[in-house]
Amino acid sequence: MQDRQIRVIGIGTGDPEHLTLQAVRALADVDAVFVLDKRAETADLVEIRRRICAAHIAKPHRFVTVEDPPRERRPADYGRTVEAWHAARAERLEAAFAAHLGAGEVGAILAWGDPALYDSVLRILDHILARGRVPFRRLVVPGLSSVQVLAARHGVPLNGIGGSVLITTGRRLAAGWPAEAESVVVMLDGDPAFAHLDPDLTIHWGAYLGSPDEILVSGRLGDAGEEIRRVRAEARARHGWIMDIYLLRRDRAATDRAGAAG
Repeated sequence: MQDRQIRVIGIGTGDPEHLTLQAVRALADVDAVFVLDKRAETADLVEIRRRICAAHIAKPHRFVTVEDPPRERRPADYGRTVEAWHAARAERLEAAFAAHLGAGEVGAILAWGDPALYDSVLRILDHILARGRVPFRRLVVPGLSSVQVLAARHGVPLNGIGGSVLITTGRRLAAGWPAEAESVVVMLDGDPAFAHLDPDLTIHWGAYLGSPDEILVSGRLGDAGEEIRRVRAEARARHGWIMDIYLLRRDRAATDRAGAAG
């Protein structure tokens, strides 16, 4: 019996030209595309995936939407809540693979940005493989991440000379500025967590990167922070959803002083 194959393909942040040549080749002979769908909340994102498939899959294929299970947004135990959500997603995708992907066929999941960076799909596939009910081979195609696109849109390097970059979440940043950090990229921040930080930090913020709705704001945090919160709230109300990311940078002298004090 021939194995199924699942290809996890990074598609960038919304611009169809973000697809790499490897991603285009990986899409060409796909039999079915699986999409976790939150209905109205993610209709725009599902439509972008449909257009990518129509443009690059060279044969008749199935576009399978799988209803995304709900997740509590402010849980008492974040880790356990996310693990339970991943398990529920795995069950639904496993059922979809069994029903819509035959032996020897190729399925694809189109991951926003890069599938290895703050995306759950690889962990979900690990869940399915561990259960052993629907075997498949897995291929991962990297994509252009929002981190790279943010830096490109603002025309800035991510790191200072010889410096490091920390990529973290709004949940972690809420606890304070990471010790000795110079450049911090913040993702998954549902309620921007920078009001308590040094107002002399520099911020480069972007939303809907790579799309016609792209918004960019940068400047001194103390000056730009309130504008970002206002623009962000207006955009979220207008679209019903938002994907944003920001880079915070501390000047080298302040970082060196913080390290010496520690």
